[in-house]
Amino acid sequence: MPRTIHVAHSPDSDDAFMFYALSAGKIDTGDLRYEHELSDIESLNRRALQGELEVTAVSIHAYAYLADKYALLNSGSSMGDQYGPRLVCRTAAPAAPPSYAAIRAACQGKKIAVPGKLTTAYLALKLFQPDFVEVVVPFDQIEDAVERGDVDIGLLIHEGQLTFGDRGLHLWADLGAWWFSETRLPLPLGGNVVRRDLGPTIVAQVARDLKASIVYALEHRAPALAHASQFNRGIGAERTDTFVGMYVNDWTVDYGDVGREAVRTILRRGHEAGIIPHPVNVEFVG
Repeated sequence: MPRTIHVAHSPDSDDAFMFYALSAGKIDTGDLRYEHELSDIESLNRRALQGELEVTAVSIHAYAYLADKYALLNSGSSMGDQYGPRLVCRTAAPAAPPSYAAIRAACQGKKIAVPGKLTTAYLALKLFQPDFVEVVVPFDQIEDAVERGDVDIGLLIHEGQLTFGDRGLHLWADLGAWWFSETRLPLPLGGNVVRRDLGPTIVAQVARDLKASIVYALEHRAPALAHASQFNRGIGAERTDTFVGMYVNDWTVDYGDVGREAVRTILRRGHEAGIIPHPVNVEFVG
């Protein structure tokens, strides 16, 4: 008898692209049937803390608090390779050309809108500049908050990384580029996790199915992009293609040794900085 596995992910074009083959029945999943649920990433992080979700997208930062219940699937990462969450402001950067030291100093004590305290964007910002006033704002409302002056600076994820200039906002820092300058590693933003209590057989099949879905989408890019465009929040076909290319690529098929090292490095540095209260034992499966 088929077993139903509930899969949760963000309503974003990159996640939709990644899960296209699973949701459209394009691959053989044997006795497993997948039911998809869409929610913003911070909500998924919080629900995973309670162990509600069998398979879900989470922030790598959140995984620090989930490792007892979940393992990271080897496939499904969102990796920023010299790009990532962006700090934006109504005014131009405080130095020309801007330096990370100048931006870090300018951010000190400022009111910054963040998309959630369990997001990797928040962790990266705390590593970049630990002294700021955080204001948690839904990720798709941060540009509005900056424009209105409710906050001094906004930390943008998802499509906002591409659209802030349309709103007249100015880039202060790309935290993915900063992270690379510090570590020579990509910035591991999100991943997919599977609940350990499903058992090794089902965990292994989930891992195979997710990887097959990603490979299928990359090999059938046009229909996968057409599916993903339903979730692009109005950025248009060209930008959807760009955004998907940023976060669904070879890193997504498999972290590889460099990607796995990136995950361990950011979680270790988060612990060393006192942001994450305990060391994290990272386990990858699949």
